[in-house]
Amino acid sequence: MDNKKVLEIALHQQAIDFNCKPEDFYLTENKVVISKENPEARKYLKLPVFCALASFGNNVVASVNPTIADFVLDYINTHKIEDCFAPPNLFVLNQELEKHDSIISFSAQRTLPDIELIKPLSCEYDIKVLHPDDYAYLYSIPEWNDVIGNKERKHLDSLAVGAFDNHNLIGFAGSRAYCDKMTQIGIEVLPDYRKKGVAAALTSRLALEILNTGAIPYSGNVWGNIPSLKTQLACGFKLAWIEMQTS
Repeated sequence: MDNKKVLEIALHQQAIDFNCKPEDFYLTENKVVISKENPEARKYLKLPVFCALASFGNNVVASVNPTIADFVLDYINTHKIEDCFAPPNLFVLNQELEKHDSIISFSAQRTLPDIELIKPLSCEYDIKVLHPDDYAYLYSIPEWNDVIGNKERKHLDSLAVGAFDNHNLIGFAGSRAYCDKMTQIGIEVLPDYRKKGVAAALTSRLALEILNTGAIPYSGNVWGNIPSLKTQLACGFKLAWIEMQTS
């Protein structure tokens, strides 16, 4: 596995989700395509989506409902890439979406591991690799809901890593196989144990365990989650693409 292959897999999956070609994200011009269902898309996506934007830094690709295609094409061609994903332009887009009973519901920065930088990090607590049967009891514990709270998707849960203080779970990094070759990482550390390197130790260990299975770990950060982004960058992840979706 190398960085070229990691990016190739991510582009391929994003193209499936968007109903476009992987090379569309590297065109010099922006592109609008019509969203369609696809059984190979990430399992949490409700396709077809009314409007979704994504950029790997070269252009903006929009996957949309036909009724809004012309407006979105004009929108992404009018603004710089970064401005398509930020206020006040997003307010204008949202106003148009509301005319169709839709609204911007999600935006994230996506990160991928840099194979040349990612390495195991340590902390003062015991780190253990866990499998779904090992952490099934966590679904009923509120402290871990942000990572493992969605019981409807627990059949997609895969490898996890826990940090323990005297056999008590104080940090948990879980992964969910939303698609064949990519596995999303989520992490939670109890408040009293934060800023002690626990999150970085968990993230790096889980990412390496996932890579050893042949899958690609990735993560997403909402714009305001600076601690999460810092942790991923410290572990050897790098920003790969941004995306926005509507409901």
